[in-house]
Amino acid sequence: MLERGDVVYGDDPFKGEEDARPWLILSNHDDRSFHGEQIALTLTTKSWMDGLIDIPEEKWLRGGTPDESRIVPWGVQSIDHEDIDFWQGQVESELVDEAVAALAEELQ
Repeated sequence: MLERGDVVYGDDPFKGEEDARPWLILSNHDDRSFHGEQIALTLTTKSWMDGLIDIPEEKWLRGGTPDESRIVPWGVQSIDHEDIDFWQGQVESELVDEAVAALAEELQ
């Protein structure tokens, strides 16, 4: 079972079935009606957009991404467990808290 703060690589529903990308898991639906799905934010290697959240090397608890990545707080998606290709790592909970706060701000 995936945990909050895990980074996974899986299907990108915004681009099509052939495309995949890294995702930061914010929450899973363990013991809820949508068990097997995770609420996630997309990661990007782009740096020119305002509002992206950097992932400094020291914020990775385990694993990482091959290229320097940033969290896109407005790129929220519910992804199925079967759409995940592999686990990439895990980031510190403080970084996840920052991403959730940025998402909430985007929604207001």
